[in-house]
Amino acid sequence: MALGVDRLACIRGERQLFSDLTFRLAPGEALLLHGPNGSGKSSLLRMLAGFLAPAAGRIVWDGTVPDDEEADGLRGRFCYLGHQDAVKPQLSARDNLVFWARLSGLAAERAEAAADQALDAAGLQRQKRLPSRYLSAGQKRRVALARLLLTDVPLWLLDEPSNALDRAAVDWLGGILAQHRAKGGMVVLASHVPVPLPDARLLELPDGRLT
Repeated sequence: MALGVDRLACIRGERQLFSDLTFRLAPGEALLLHGPNGSGKSSLLRMLAGFLAPAAGRIVWDGTVPDDEEADGLRGRFCYLGHQDAVKPQLSARDNLVFWARLSGLAAERAEAAADQALDAAGLQRQKRLPSRYLSAGQKRRVALARLLLTDVPLWLLDEPSNALDRAAVDWLGGILAQHRAKGGMVVLASHVPVPLPDARLLELPDGRLT
């Protein structure tokens, strides 16, 4: 499965953030979004997720543009992680992940097993039954990132995923990104700081320069 963007444009309010944006992403590839604040990195990720309509251009899956009836089905092809963690403070880390696993379609027993495995991988075994309000910012971010391990989807859309992570957690993030790509997965990632994403192409916003 491949992703394409043709002459995409974004307008927020009365300001055009970018225009004529074109790129292709094949299985195993990664795209790193760079640019100053307000250049459209988060907006582009939200467009790819279908949360924001482009002002012009189109997003193409496997050479075709999905119609309105197919758009909902595309949500099973990606996992979007915004710059906020979306971790419910009253729930434990485990219950947060079970909720997301059930939402993705897993049955209760499988959801609980998947949540336990994801938290183990994130190094949160000791904290998994704590209410999330007691977790540090870095631990909450690892809970959010552990959502990536709950389902097998081809595209990860990540907005500043290394926020609040220490060096060891950034290394873990690099490992799961590499594993995803090794299986043919794709990554589009926005970050202001270096992230372990070797051989990624670089897209500079707002000018759309691709290297």
